Amino acid sequence: MEKRYDHTSQDQQAREIWQKNDTYTKNSHQSKNFTIDTPPPTVSGSLHIGHIFSYTQADIIARYKRMTGHNVFYPFGFDCNGLATERFVEKKHKTGVAKLGREKFIELCLSTTEEMKIEFVQLWRTIGISADFEKTYSTIGKKEQKISQESFVRLFHKKHLYLKNEPALYCTSCRTSVAQAELDDKEVATTFNDIEFTTSTGIKVVIATTRPELLPSCVAVMYNPEDERYQQLAGQTAIVPIYGNEVPFLADESVSITKGTGLVMCCTFGDKTDIEWFKKFNLPYKQSIGFDGRWAEHTGPLAGLKVLEARQTILQLLEEFNLVLTKKNISHNVNVHERCKNEIEYVVLPQWFINVVSNKTKFLELADQITWSPAFMKTRYIDWVENLSWDWCISRQRVFGIPFPVWYCQDCDKVLVADIEQLPLDPQETTYKNGACDGCGSKNLRPEKDVMDTWNTSSITPYIVQQLYYDNDESPFETNPDFIPMSMRPQAHDIIRTWAFYTIIKAWMHSEKTPWKEIVISGFVLSEQKEKISKSQGNSPTEPSVLVNQFAPDAIRYWTATGTLGYDIAFSIDQIKTGQKLMTKLWNAFSFINMHMEDYHHVSVATTELGVVNQWMLDASTTMLEKYTAALDKNEFGAALQAVEKLFWSDFCDNYLEIIKDQFFKPENYTPEQVQATRWTLFAVGLRILQCYAPYLPHITENIYQRIFKSVVGKSSLHITQLQHNMHPVDTDNNAAMEKILEVITTVRKLKTEQQLSLKTELTVLTLDESLNYIFADQENIIKGVTTAKEIAYASNITNSVLLQTNETWSAQVTVSL
Repeated sequence: MEKRYDHTSQDQQAREIWQKNDTYTKNSHQSKNFTIDTPPPTVSGSLHIGHIFSYTQADIIARYKRMTGHNVFYPFGFDCNGLATERFVEKKHKTGVAKLGREKFIELCLSTTEEMKIEFVQLWRTIGISADFEKTYSTIGKKEQKISQESFVRLFHKKHLYLKNEPALYCTSCRTSVAQAELDDKEVATTFNDIEFTTSTGIKVVIATTRPELLPSCVAVMYNPEDERYQQLAGQTAIVPIYGNEVPFLADESVSITKGTGLVMCCTFGDKTDIEWFKKFNLPYKQSIGFDGRWAEHTGPLAGLKVLEARQTILQLLEEFNLVLTKKNISHNVNVHERCKNEIEYVVLPQWFINVVSNKTKFLELADQITWSPAFMKTRYIDWVENLSWDWCISRQRVFGIPFPVWYCQDCDKVLVADIEQLPLDPQETTYKNGACDGCGSKNLRPEKDVMDTWNTSSITPYIVQQLYYDNDESPFETNPDFIPMSMRPQAHDIIRTWAFYTIIKAWMHSEKTPWKEIVISGFVLSEQKEKISKSQGNSPTEPSVLVNQFAPDAIRYWTATGTLGYDIAFSIDQIKTGQKLMTKLWNAFSFINMHMEDYHHVSVATTELGVVNQWMLDASTTMLEKYTAALDKNEFGAALQAVEKLFWSDFCDNYLEIIKDQFFKPENYTPEQVQATRWTLFAVGLRILQCYAPYLPHITENIYQRIFKSVVGKSSLHITQLQHNMHPVDTDNNAAMEKILEVITTVRKLKTEQQLSLKTELTVLTLDESLNYIFADQENIIKGVTTAKEIAYASNITNSVLLQTNETWSAQVTVSL
């Protein structure tokens, strides 16, 4: 072994071994399947350290399962379609669909995402992600388009989705409708304005509002039927200031008597309460805001203005007529689109929806059939489902996405949905069947121009990877029903309300099952400002590509293992440096082993022939392995790592290796059988330590394995070897004896240190309590070797003392009582 571990060149050697031997392809000879529904990262820019953190934690589980007898299927995906990709391509190439046209813009998006996929795979390989990169998918690929469109067709016929001209959440900045799960809350400063209205009978009333710019969309004034102040308004109308049209006063219990003046404008639409009143009272729809975020022509003085401009203008007009009685500065939360952080509006347009609200009870029941790790994350899911008030809108007014396989008859309004056999298709480039309506025979058909929400495809990843597993083109909704539920879904907690929830929806609607048996939720990596690190925030402390050049990937992985599932973690260079130190210690320790394992043949040795020290070391490793596996079976990375760390640093390096060195340096003092027993133990325990570190530090452990263990074990890679339990029962009596020997060693070390002597300083005589002669007698050579004592004597009733004698060389007589 080289004197120092050069991670740059030697990590590459490990990766070449894995690729050459297809180490991470599924091994059908294993009896237990473990399938992973891997998060497909959005291919819209560079990855950040948060991705490395969460994906590495999932990889630790995959590697552990592979070494515990599981046939691990670990495919990889890329989320390529949707708004994020369009924005990325527009920014990268400084162009857009308006300049290039639909077809060429889609081609540019496809070529750009292919380039990014290559970069992503290279980084994942470098960091040691053990996915099978020969089994990949893209949410925009032809196969995936077919599965996504087939899902739509099947759910359409099952009546799980519907088309409706419906008020929808709409982002005027991104020019598309969005789902409730894509909203964030943002605190903004504004004014709470008391505006004077006049009734048709001349009564002055005051309405408080934060959105006076919606006056042209006012269709009613609401009050609480229990509010004694406004009982006389029943049956009357209000005259809308500036615009002069009359709207009815309507009573509704949802109006707060104590908030504002107790009178509320109903505008189409300021918020979802307006939508509820709009539907309940069958009110007219008056749209003020256009899809471009500007006020429409019929809004008069506000025409062409955006939100804030329109608000300022209408307030100025109202003030000119002395209709603004008070203006109070406030700060309140508003819904914003998570992508662009701009405020959401509500507009009516034809949209496709999946039934969610009517099935909430079922979705809550399904949560109990899944193991949540950590368990408290299930509460987040439950809270989200219980508070849902909108069906899932899957229509997006974008270009780069999977088209709806739908046409509309312009003469009879029939919705025409493609047959599954026709898929995949783009209705803008393909005619419906024979080009005529099934209902009236008209050929006047209009293709759907909207595309599907990217989550509509990501939500069927279990079905997409099922095709990869069986390597066929058969419909995953009709074949191999046992593939679902998959074993595990790893993901971050911020997409519980989207990816987790939507996948649960689809699996139930298609298969009446949960999509996976277990969901594993990681936390975020926090920046120095304690914020979530994300591409959009641009607050990553360093790019992963830079980080893996500065530090060994295994050291970075070591840092990820210090995190706990579900909890956020601060990025820590210090922890990465600790990982580097561990790598150095591993390399040095196994270099020593390598020096003394030449021509080693792993012949079985009876535990009764191991001797006290070797049997203790083997027992310690067995106890460690029990703790290690118990922790990793519960996805407790840190606890498992602590177990092997304690054994390696303290028991193995500080004690065991120091104790057995004398056997290799002075073999004449020991029998061949004793040396062979030590070599056997060194091999067995060394391999076990290496295996336990392997999920965390895959590169360096692989390289050590190749140099020392492969020729004996025979497996092409450490990562397909199996952790062996119950080598033998732990011998408690032997361990008690070893504790006494360790006390002797510790005491001698302490005495030398106190006297400022080197640990290599020879001792003239080491005197031990004769009552423990039955333990020490058979281990005298070992004790002499590690304490550098020339002679061991025994005495009764001795006390702890030390006598130092000096001449030309240091020597000492040490008397130890235990």
